[in-house]
Amino acid sequence: MVRTLADEIVRGAIPPGLRLDERELAQRFAVSRTPVREALGGLCALGLAERRARRGVLAALLPPDRLAAMFAVMAELEAAACRFAAQAMTAAERVRLQTAHEEARLLVQGGDPESYEASNRRFHEILYEGAHNPYLREITLATRNRLMPFRRAQFHLLGRLARSWAEHDRVVAAILRGEAEAAARAMRAHVLTVGQASAEYVLPHGEAVRS
Repeated sequence: MVRTLADEIVRGAIPPGLRLDERELAQRFAVSRTPVREALGGLCALGLAERRARRGVLAALLPPDRLAAMFAVMAELEAAACRFAAQAMTAAERVRLQTAHEEARLLVQGGDPESYEASNRRFHEILYEGAHNPYLREITLATRNRLMPFRRAQFHLLGRLARSWAEHDRVVAAILRGEAEAAARAMRAHVLTVGQASAEYVLPHGEAVRS
C-alpha cells in the first residue's frame, strides 16, 4: 500500500495537498483502517505526506532543495560502498555482480521498467554487501529507502533504462579492475544523475497539479 500510494504521489496521480482519507483508502485496498494508518505513517516518514491539525494527513512532495540534498548524501554513501567493494569483494561476489549486471541488460532490451527497477535494486544491494561494512550498508539502505519512490520514477523517462545500465557498466568495470577511486567516482556520478532524472520526472508533475 505504501509503495502504491508513494508512486501515485510522485507521479502526480495524487496531487500535493489532497487529504488521504482513511475510510476511502480502506475501501480501496480492502483492508481495515489499522494498516491504512500504518501506511499513512510510512508516507509521512518518506516525506510524501504530512499530518495537519484538524485536516488529517495530506499528500506532499519533498521540496526540490531537500530532494537534491538527499541525493547528494546518497551519492557519497554509494560512492563509499563502491570504493570498499572494489577492494573487498570476493571472487564469488564479483561473479554475482557481473551476472546481475548482464541480466539487467536483457531487461533494458525488453523495455520493462518495473522488472528493471527490481533488478536495479538487487544490483545496488550486491554492492552494499560487497563493501563488507555492515554499518555503511545499514545507513545506505536507510537512505535509499527514503528515496525509493523517486528512484523508481526516473525509469519512466524515455531512454533512462539504457543510460542507467551504461552508468552501471562503468561502475562494474572499475570494480572488476580493482580501481577503488574510479569505482567511487563512477557511482557518485551515477547517483547524482539519478537525482537529476528523478527531479526531471517529478517536478513537472508537481507543478502541473499546483498550477
